[in-house]
Amino acid sequence: MTNIELKRVVITGLGAITPIGNTLAEYWDGLLGGRNGISTITRFDPSRHACRIAGEVTGFNPHDYMDRKEAKRMDRFAQFGVAASKQAIADAKFVINELNAEQVGVVIGTGVGGIKVMEDQQEVYLNRGPDRCSPFMIPMMIANMAAGLTAIHTGAKGPNTCTVSACASGAHGVGDAFRLIQRGYAQAMICGGTEAAVTPLSVAGFASAKALSTRNDDPEHACRPFDRDRDGFVMGEGAGILILEELEHALSRGARIYAEMVGYGMTCDAYHITSPVPGGEGAVRAMQLALKDGGLQPEDVSYINAHGTSTPVNDPTETTAIKKVLGDHAYKIAVSSTKSMTGHLLGGSGGIESVASVLAVAHDQIPPTINLENPDPDCDLDYVPNQSRQQTVDVALSNSFGFGGHNVTLVFKKYKPL
Repeated sequence: MTNIELKRVVITGLGAITPIGNTLAEYWDGLLGGRNGISTITRFDPSRHACRIAGEVTGFNPHDYMDRKEAKRMDRFAQFGVAASKQAIADAKFVINELNAEQVGVVIGTGVGGIKVMEDQQEVYLNRGPDRCSPFMIPMMIANMAAGLTAIHTGAKGPNTCTVSACASGAHGVGDAFRLIQRGYAQAMICGGTEAAVTPLSVAGFASAKALSTRNDDPEHACRPFDRDRDGFVMGEGAGILILEELEHALSRGARIYAEMVGYGMTCDAYHITSPVPGGEGAVRAMQLALKDGGLQPEDVSYINAHGTSTPVNDPTETTAIKKVLGDHAYKIAVSSTKSMTGHLLGGSGGIESVASVLAVAHDQIPPTINLENPDPDCDLDYVPNQSRQQTVDVALSNSFGFGGHNVTLVFKKYKPL
């Protein structure tokens, strides 16, 4: 195989729709302030459900990003994806036109896609018959539509796809976009993840799997990664989008550079449909591959944005994996779970957590893990409990692990000209 010169890839734009803010500034301020985004579900009546809490996006108006007719023909997950993408493009001051459109691509991941549309149309089918189902049901439901609609709304004609790997989807989206630019298939990519699965059927399914917290009377403290009293994850919704650019392209237009992306590792446990392999072997390899990809040593790592789901199994397994990868250095770095504030965005989590990791590198500030009051003895690292921290962040890892055994680690680094 012919060797090719890999391009350097930098991050020049960010966008976020989240339970703690619907702009990049609101999201970052919320993270640093330890803002709780979890409350009793309002999008449907949850009274019959075992879990009645979630991280909902509030105050979002799709008409700020698209006209009413377009919004009506999109599921909420696609609305989030398009909105965050437009934010990121504006943040990057990136102009897509007929001269560069074919060199700008889109990879936006999602875990379940348009599940609300599917639920609603099933009701129509059962109660009113098949001929009353919407002709827009399929294009509103299918998972690739956030990526497709983002291209339609922005004019990006380059590589376009959708990653669907459960809770690793958004991270796979960022990683795959990184590879496309590295290898010269695009000059810029719109990438990340989006999800809007706070729906009756989705919440019921996760609750039946005993995956969700049932701390319904205390939603503010329900998501508590690495805490001894955690009892499951809390669902969230939203989108996180990054603009990745080939370095020379970014420099040629005078772009502001947040950070450089240098590593991407992905593996599979090949073990169980929902549980990680004991000891975290798959997560270990993902982190090791990502560091090797970036030409980095364990002691180079400053911060890890953990998968940190607040489930009994994930948190100690991830802690063990981090210690296996970093050795003694694991006790010298900061690790935090921003899910403690936003809830778990499933396929969107890798997107908003990549945004958080990039901002940590750019601003030398580390978001906290809130609700960490009684540390689990098996989780003995520095999880930045309850308050953000000013600290130099030269290298940040972002971990995302998904049902089916998918493991992804992304590596972001301070940009330094050669």
